[in-house]
Amino acid sequence: MNGITRREFHRIAIAGACLLTKEIGGEEQPKPQAFIHPGILHTAEDLERMKQGVRKNLSPIAEGFEKLRSDPYSQLDYVAHTFGQEIGRNPSVDFPAFDDDANAAYQCSLMAAITGDKRYAAIARNIVLGWSESLHTVSGADAVLMAGLGPFKLINAAEILRSLGELDNSSAARCAEMLKRAILPVIADFAPFANGNWDTAAIKTMLAIAVFCDDRVLFERALLYYLHGDGDGRLTHYIYENGQCQESGRDQQHTQLGLAHMGDACEIAWNQGMDLYGAEDNRLLRGFEYTAAYNLGDEVAFKPDVDRTGKYRHTVNSPRGSLRPVYEQIYAHYHVRRGLATPAVGRAVDKLRPEGAARGADHTGFGTLLYVRAPSNAARKAPLAAPAAVYAEGSEAAIDVSWPAPRDGASFSIERAEPDGLFRIIKTNVRATKFRDVNVKRGRQYRYRVAVQGIGTDELFSEAVDIVAGMPAGWSAIAIGVTPASESVRFDGKVLSIYAAGNGWMTPSDEGLFVAAPVGCNALQALFVPQTASQFVQFGLSWRSGTSADSPCASLIIRPETGNPERHGWRLGVLSRSPDGKVSAVSDFLLARPVVDYGRLMGSVGLRLRRSSASILAEFSTDGAVWKDAGSTVDLGGGLMGMIVSSGITGVDTCVRFGSLTIDQQNA
Repeated sequence: MNGITRREFHRIAIAGACLLTKEIGGEEQPKPQAFIHPGILHTAEDLERMKQGVRKNLSPIAEGFEKLRSDPYSQLDYVAHTFGQEIGRNPSVDFPAFDDDANAAYQCSLMAAITGDKRYAAIARNIVLGWSESLHTVSGADAVLMAGLGPFKLINAAEILRSLGELDNSSAARCAEMLKRAILPVIADFAPFANGNWDTAAIKTMLAIAVFCDDRVLFERALLYYLHGDGDGRLTHYIYENGQCQESGRDQQHTQLGLAHMGDACEIAWNQGMDLYGAEDNRLLRGFEYTAAYNLGDEVAFKPDVDRTGKYRHTVNSPRGSLRPVYEQIYAHYHVRRGLATPAVGRAVDKLRPEGAARGADHTGFGTLLYVRAPSNAARKAPLAAPAAVYAEGSEAAIDVSWPAPRDGASFSIERAEPDGLFRIIKTNVRATKFRDVNVKRGRQYRYRVAVQGIGTDELFSEAVDIVAGMPAGWSAIAIGVTPASESVRFDGKVLSIYAAGNGWMTPSDEGLFVAAPVGCNALQALFVPQTASQFVQFGLSWRSGTSADSPCASLIIRPETGNPERHGWRLGVLSRSPDGKVSAVSDFLLARPVVDYGRLMGSVGLRLRRSSASILAEFSTDGAVWKDAGSTVDLGGGLMGMIVSSGITGVDTCVRFGSLTIDQQNA
């Protein structure tokens, strides 16, 4: 059987996630809340505000509109490029052509909404439908950027056209089909292997697809990654406590780009009733303030850093650069809507106003037209939204549940499913957006959901989230040569997530986290669930005679090749350490597509380790069906079997996920 492709793997994973939300222990799930349309970057109220501002010649909206009206992509004589089956970046396949068309579709749809001139709508509709019919593949080493930038504008164009009655249901369905066929598989796992602006582009485009396609599961996936993801694009990974950004030491243009994507993600969530802007004590504003102040000539504190991939290390802030047109959106939210101080962002707005076009299809631009609003209509209430992106972390003593705040405040009730599968309310009148459940038992699996309280019989429920309090009975997490991460192991009943730092395994001593199966385990099988952030990560299965850094052991390990980490390969093999400390390579295999693509570990791998006839046998599978011999070593007796993870980066943890866990405690 041929190996499962990355696209097929994610199609199965996403379909499975959809199925998991449909029923809980025989209890019917409440129907997902409907999305607001139009509701990606612009609501009906936003479009009307722009229209009236232009009609009444209100400053600075009128000047912002002139920037849009005079742009080459907003013209009635724009001619679309040939619609192809493939677009790609690095190497380029219709890269500039697609982005040109995406710019034109978005800008002409705005022109149609503001002016009422249907000729603009016809241009935008032709582009949206042309690419919807033709596009099947997004390719190249930079495919995530190809799928995360231009398509975002195309989706917003389609949403606006549909709201104007210029895209009928059949046409919208064809567009949705293309988005899930060509765009979504490329960004389904985001881009934890890259600088943060890749992740943030994928997040906002996934949110846009979710809204356009009315896909609640996809919407939750993007929100969860923004708040809890592994890569550099997670909010707290991209913006540090002091406002410094992951790419600040790289260059100021990419830093502003990553921030702009995050602003778009927050605006989409806001339009759907959630205050993602306020997450982590307005962390996004801190990033914008730091970056605006620095590029306006202020002195800011810079702390040398290493990113989550381990590839990007910066000791000083990058040279100051020009301001991108990305600040009006942030000023409009934090200062006008929320009344917060935004001194540096305000100065950037004053310098740029009216904001014009972005560079290529990198971001939307035209923020003066799109976001300027009077305080009198800035904070109108939205319908209450169901809690979303509910996240749970479990320890032996407690389970912590959290979720993003709603736009306009609410109180919540917390419900938990006991072993009989029925939800019961365990807490009411919760005003915060977090809850700690201390009435848990170690190793037991629980299911939580959160409801908006006090709105009558039509209560708004979140999707359910599963979590185990600590680890199942008999399992243990053992730090070897490192301090374990605060969230060292997370188990939801199906997937075990292991967070660990460390320099690696067998080098010749060990640094990482060893998650041991119960004593007496003679066989262990697990499926690596991609991807990982660290590009220096080492992980796999191991038998160990002890827990010291130099204990005799036999390990089936996946590890990176040496060389350029942007394009290095990945290897799988068995390494052993004898009682005298000697490390030997028993086997060595180079992993190929679909597991590895463009030097990145993109596909799943099955791993198996078992004791048999005084030997330890290792096997692996790249398709889940055919298992290959990976080598064997001498069984020294006793010991523990388990999973090993090390980020390969001193002081920076990474997450490796294992699913399909099975153990055999029978005598070998």
